Amino acid sequence: MAKRSSEEMMKEETPKEETPAEGEEAHPYAFHVSGPRNVSSPNWRELLNSSWKDENYKRTVLACFIQAVYLLELDRQENRPEESALAPKWWLPFKYKLSQTLIDERDGSIFGAVLEWDRAAALAEFILIRPSGAPKAVLALRGTLLKGPTIRRDIQDDLRFLTWESLKGSVRFNVALEALRSAAQSYGSNNVCIVGHSLGAGFALQVGKALAKEGIYVDAHLFNPPSVSLAMSLRNIGEKAGVAWTRLRSMFPSSSEQENQASTDESRTISESGLRGWMAQLNRSKTLNLGMKKWVPHLYVNNSDYICCYYTDPPGTEESGGDKENVSPGLMNVQQAAAKLFVMSKGKQKQKFLEAHGLEQWWSEGLELQLALNNSKLINRQLKSLYSIPPPNQTPKKP
Repeated sequence: MAKRSSEEMMKEETPKEETPAEGEEAHPYAFHVSGPRNVSSPNWRELLNSSWKDENYKRTVLACFIQAVYLLELDRQENRPEESALAPKWWLPFKYKLSQTLIDERDGSIFGAVLEWDRAAALAEFILIRPSGAPKAVLALRGTLLKGPTIRRDIQDDLRFLTWESLKGSVRFNVALEALRSAAQSYGSNNVCIVGHSLGAGFALQVGKALAKEGIYVDAHLFNPPSVSLAMSLRNIGEKAGVAWTRLRSMFPSSSEQENQASTDESRTISESGLRGWMAQLNRSKTLNLGMKKWVPHLYVNNSDYICCYYTDPPGTEESGGDKENVSPGLMNVQQAAAKLFVMSKGKQKQKFLEAHGLEQWWSEGLELQLALNNSKLINRQLKSLYSIPPPNQTPKKP
């Protein structure tokens, strides 16, 4: 009898599962099946000590919001009615509501959603104010979904990033950028957060960066962001070839004294204008530094995941001097780009790729993360343009 009694206590929701919706309740992606076990719904105690100030709690909830976007698309594909939909269970416990879905016009798929703090639901449980640290709005973007109706467009954007290391040409980029800008205007940038997983993290990084260039800084949390591309590989090859060519040239004397004389004459011609330009550039950099706010996204990576593991590579020795291709010609570095990098710590244990790249790991119990303010070569290259100024003889381009 004691054993039966303990089992009954552990299965408080058993009566609910004995309904016609039993198949839905037992779905492997149902919140009570695969969701986090170490979080609870907000209550009045949140007013005194907000769980949102805890990094583990915040990471868990934001990962749940991304999972909700995956399930919004699955609910759409499987024609689930509202009463048995899987997605709402992943935001309702945290007192949020669906405000907007982001649709890919090419295939009608849902690739993102805006979730807002649900004041009415909070008041129903006597939560009078929004917990400190909880965003008013969250833009969540899913990654690649290997299901028939949307796989083609997902893979197309995957290949876009793999080829060009940029997603700006995608329909989803413009839709996400407009949604994030609108949320920031409605609620204030300090109350808005953008999150994404895998391909969605790639979009979130580039959309957040585009908005930062406009002077609008939002909180960003990126899970397993892509770090592998052909452009990066070719750039690395080019860097190595450039270093080798420089070393080769240093082994030979200059071709003639005429070249030295021509170089001297040219330097005399541009010396005055160059000095004036340099002084003007220096003055602008001082002015920019006074009002510049640094955008520092949060990146969550797993070293066993070959898609995102390159974010942990240390800065290269050539980064400080020879790697000028990553910034537009003439730009002068003002600040050092950086990101908060959370690295999954599993000791010497090697994980399988699907586990290392999965979203579920980020709300699992006993998660061990190493945090560092990181300025790896990849992070520095992707964010460097935010902290640079144009040369004096060029007009800054509009974002």
